[in-house]
Amino acid sequence: MSRCHRVSIAVATAFALACFALPALGQAPASPPADAPAAALPAALPTTALPAGQDPKIDPANLRSALRPMRRAEIEQQLEAWLGVLQAKARELADTEIGRRAAETATNNAEVERLSQQLVRLRAERDAIVERVRAVIEAAKDKGVDPAEATQYVDSISGGVQLEVTGLQSAWSEARAWMFSVDGGLRLLLSIGQFLGVLIAFRILAAILAGLLDRAVRRLKKTSDLLRDFVVNATRKLVSFVGIVIALSYIGVNIAPLVAAIGAAGFIVGFALQGTLQNFAAGIMVLIYRPYDIGDYVTAAGVSGTVASMNLVSTSIKTPDNQLIVVPNGSIWGGVITNVTANPTRRLDLKFGVSYGDDLDKVKAVLTEIFTSHPKVLKDPAPVIEVHELADSSVNFVARPWVKTSDYWALHWEFHKAVKQRFDREGISIPFPQRDVHMYPQPV
Repeated sequence: MSRCHRVSIAVATAFALACFALPALGQAPASPPADAPAAALPAALPTTALPAGQDPKIDPANLRSALRPMRRAEIEQQLEAWLGVLQAKARELADTEIGRRAAETATNNAEVERLSQQLVRLRAERDAIVERVRAVIEAAKDKGVDPAEATQYVDSISGGVQLEVTGLQSAWSEARAWMFSVDGGLRLLLSIGQFLGVLIAFRILAAILAGLLDRAVRRLKKTSDLLRDFVVNATRKLVSFVGIVIALSYIGVNIAPLVAAIGAAGFIVGFALQGTLQNFAAGIMVLIYRPYDIGDYVTAAGVSGTVASMNLVSTSIKTPDNQLIVVPNGSIWGGVITNVTANPTRRLDLKFGVSYGDDLDKVKAVLTEIFTSHPKVLKDPAPVIEVHELADSSVNFVARPWVKTSDYWALHWEFHKAVKQRFDREGISIPFPQRDVHMYPQPV
């Protein structure tokens, strides 16, 4: 199988898994269709408490839609009706628990086994009714009804896995019944499998998207390495975070309060870390305007060196003597930035002093020959060699050849050596500061 086919299969797999996970973004996994039988509800619920025509096995999403146009009085009637259904189921559950205790006392193991399985089923049915009652409570709140008593009642009788047992036999019977129940252990196992599947799918999706973005950004000639690394890493982390949030919804975590908590925590942390946020904003500006890139030699915030790495908070600069200095981006963006290696060519500024007694035309000819004959000196623009100043002890010539940026320091040192050796051969003296001291004796 070719590499292209393998990539295509991976993309298709990740896309399918992601689509499977998307319904959990705003809520728990999608509810079954309205015409499908509601899971975990009994074949016959006590319907006498419900209004005429109300189906006790109605899908929660359809129930919310049906409640939306109702007025306050109708909502109150619905709430009382559903509380009656829940109360009836709670009584049935309590009677079954009492019966199992009696069977335990009589050491009737077969009856304990049967009632333990029935308890698991009844608790699943109760939880299904609780879900619908909570939907009615939310609708009541929206219509101005105070559902405090109803909420307290629901909280008092609802719960997750309950093992209220008095003996080892009943404990094992109820635990085994729960583990093999569709609404118990099997449902938990499915939720864990979906949780892991969503995490793996989004991990694959994050890697694929990061790779595609990396290749796409590399094709843009004006895009810096800093921006490419930021886009790739940010995409990978963002997709992974979305995958974690979606995966949590499959194990029963309500993601709406989680997202709200993350937003509130972000506000508090942002307020506490104002300086860090300033550096973050400066990092964004550096990525956008690209005053330097990784590998450039810069002078910024009083530090000179090669840019080793950068993130949105700081920039790491390696000095010529191999020190690694981490500079906050706020300090860099708020000051002057000198990018020494931004352009492919640079100009060497060299100064040479000769004696006042030397032939200036000869000196200029010698310097011109040295610089124009060197293979690494650029022909265009041509080197500039002129008398620069008449100093106290010497006549100073300036030489300004253009070279490649990568050859700058090598040629800087090479030309100083070459000029000194050539001046010695040509008999041109390089003076040093001299001072005449005249002493006049004074009569005592």
